[in-house]
Amino acid sequence: MANFDVIVIGSGPGGYVAAIRASQLGMKVGVVEKAELGGICLNWGCIPTKALLKSANVFEYIKHAKDYGIDVKDAAPDMAAMVKRSRDVAAGMSKGVQFLFKKNKIEQIAGHGKLKKGGKVEVTDAAGKKTDYEAKHIILATGARSRELPALKLDGKKIIGYREAMVLPEKPAKMLVVGSGAIGVEFAYFYNTIGVEVTIVEFLPRIVPVEDEEISKQLEKSFKKSGINIYTSSEVTKVDTSGKGCISTVKTPTGEIKIESDIVLAAVGVTTNLENLGLEEVGVKFDKGKVLVDQFYKTNVPGVYAIGDITNGPALAHVASAEGIICVEKIAGHNPEPLNYNNVPGCTYCSPEIASVGYTEEAAKKAGYQIKVGKFPFTASGKAKAAGASDGFVKLIFDAKYGEFLGAHMIGANVTEMIAEVVAARKLETTGHEIIKTVHPHPTMSEAIMEAAAAAYGEVIHL
Repeated sequence: MANFDVIVIGSGPGGYVAAIRASQLGMKVGVVEKAELGGICLNWGCIPTKALLKSANVFEYIKHAKDYGIDVKDAAPDMAAMVKRSRDVAAGMSKGVQFLFKKNKIEQIAGHGKLKKGGKVEVTDAAGKKTDYEAKHIILATGARSRELPALKLDGKKIIGYREAMVLPEKPAKMLVVGSGAIGVEFAYFYNTIGVEVTIVEFLPRIVPVEDEEISKQLEKSFKKSGINIYTSSEVTKVDTSGKGCISTVKTPTGEIKIESDIVLAAVGVTTNLENLGLEEVGVKFDKGKVLVDQFYKTNVPGVYAIGDITNGPALAHVASAEGIICVEKIAGHNPEPLNYNNVPGCTYCSPEIASVGYTEEAAKKAGYQIKVGKFPFTASGKAKAAGASDGFVKLIFDAKYGEFLGAHMIGANVTEMIAEVVAARKLETTGHEIIKTVHPHPTMSEAIMEAAAAAYGEVIHL
């Protein structure tokens, strides 16, 4: 039986990062993975979707080339070529993880991992052969998959999840997207941009419902301007797939309607992968599909840990990576700081992009803060105007009493690249006045952060 200091089950952004950090700290590490190295994020999520979105972005530039003084004729999206580029990017990144495993002397164990008593992991390979491995510490990092609703049973052809949406063999004429979280709005933007008639149905009263209300309103305005149809406070109750396409019955606030489409994309969240992990057999506690852990990701069973989507934190790749590092540093006897989940950025890569961190305006008020709010629109930004990307704004929220940086909400071009400034500032307990006095380069989109802070304190120059 092979013995390890740490065995990680799952090689997504939580698992592979935890494995590499454990190896750096001198541990002998094995990683169990039944599919591709890098997990869903790298192979079927974050990375390949960004490649598709970039293709849409480039096509959008070409469609509006005349606005920049350039004449382009006969540009057309090639769905197969876009998909191929996306898959090639994902495959290259997966090879990069293989290289990192070799560099860090991490053993890759192919198969499905299952906990057994006594610090053992049983791995069943593709041929059905079972092998036991032993480890002092076992980290579960098995992630999640598309969630299914009773009225939206995925068939992989007409009613699809994000995985199939990434590799459609041809461009549909019409698509219905159910759900308007990050996955839903990113695919809605992609398909709308390449010429598909897209309709979004959202159960809650507004799209991107976890974001600040003003962000939701701005994205809805931008999407409607692009020709996307949006139904909020609405529910798909039935999908008839017996004909050539799909006929969806949608309950809206004004009555029931039928929506015809070639494809229905279910983007209604994710379900954790906890089946056949041996949790019950070894006594690991879980509740509502989430493994229960402490602030250093220990379960109730000594030597067993859980990170990423299968725990109660936000289901984000960068959260899983941070949790993996904290978990193994604690195992190694270090004294890591627990993760502050209120300072985790969220990013959505449709166009315009969305990035946020900390309290929304509503949440800050509910938490009892007296607040100062500053907004700076990109219509007043020289760089945004020059780039032809003046949709959106930066909104900052501060505690009126002490100047504490409570939250930031951005919508516009490249804002996902700007949010890290706010995360670092909040980590360092920076105040509004310190942001105002931090010299930002001109002309840049990032000046909007300084200007929004100044707006909160009545010192804004360019409004």
